[in-house]
Amino acid sequence: MAIKIVERDLHEEFQAKIREAAAKAEALKIVGGGSKAFYGNATEGEALEVSGHSGVIDYDPAELVITLRAGCKLKDVKALLAEHGQMFGFEPPGFSDEATIGGVIACGLSGPRRAFSGAVRDFILGVKILDGRGDVLNFGGRVIKNVAGFDLSRLMVGAMGTLGVLLEVSLRVIPEFETETTLGFVHESAEEHIQWINELGGRPLPLSASMWYKGQSLIRLSGSERGVNSAVAKLGGEPGENVWDQLKEQSHAFFSDISSKNNGHLMRIALPPTTHFQLNQDQLIEWGGAQRWLHGDSELEVLRGRASHFHGNLCVFRGSSESKPTFQLPSDAVLTLHRSLKSKFDPARIFNRGRLYPGL
Repeated sequence: MAIKIVERDLHEEFQAKIREAAAKAEALKIVGGGSKAFYGNATEGEALEVSGHSGVIDYDPAELVITLRAGCKLKDVKALLAEHGQMFGFEPPGFSDEATIGGVIACGLSGPRRAFSGAVRDFILGVKILDGRGDVLNFGGRVIKNVAGFDLSRLMVGAMGTLGVLLEVSLRVIPEFETETTLGFVHESAEEHIQWINELGGRPLPLSASMWYKGQSLIRLSGSERGVNSAVAKLGGEPGENVWDQLKEQSHAFFSDISSKNNGHLMRIALPPTTHFQLNQDQLIEWGGAQRWLHGDSELEVLRGRASHFHGNLCVFRGSSESKPTFQLPSDAVLTLHRSLKSKFDPARIFNRGRLYPGL
């Protein structure tokens, strides 16, 4: 059965609410599907419900580009792409069936394929937004090759709604792979896994995901049947459990007890992949060492200091609070740039106050 995505254009309704809020300098809290409401710092203001703004603006499978209103549900869009043998290359997590395309862009989260195929920002071609004055702004376009200059559409990726309300998004998509398989290997330590996976990364192999947990390394191979079979013959290993959807949606055993364990805190450390970063607690490693998950927050500031030393950062992914903000503060120079961008896009500071950083 063909997928039909409901067409509703609510941008004029949003404009009116934004202009009223800007005139009164009153905060607005942008609310989409709510699937990632846990992510980011607490924010204030009247709810601006945006998930009803939906519809496919343009999709020609031959062009490998889709343009959507931001309220489209991720699950519906994935089903539409699958009808044409296509998918999102960055493998976005949903965390619920209510997840929207706008939330995917605003949170900027990518799945297991990210280290091998690219992040959200690598697939975004253009956006249409409403700024803090209620004006419509267009950045980028609907083609893969576009004009030179600053790619402002990428600013919206991971901005957590602090710069504007997403109306439309144009994304590059990719063909589905002919076949995929998972292989398992034993590596007792995290360091052994990281060295091994980065050596593999330098070889012409169809790698599309990696994970290490409790002494076991898993890798996913994706591509043509001939290419994948050839890689399997070279690598050996054992058939591995297909855990990648569980990992993407955080339903894997490592994440299953978060709500009752360590006060529900889940931390994510982002580092250069080959960094030797010793941890004295259970961890799950993705992206060849570039993304590491752990429970608890007893050494939060110590770990943030260590991560900074290695040009990385630590995020309190779940369970953040006023005393334990979600995101690690960037350098003063970068924070100044954030403030400057905020003042240009949202001069009255009405959108998602504090969601990204305190005071922004």
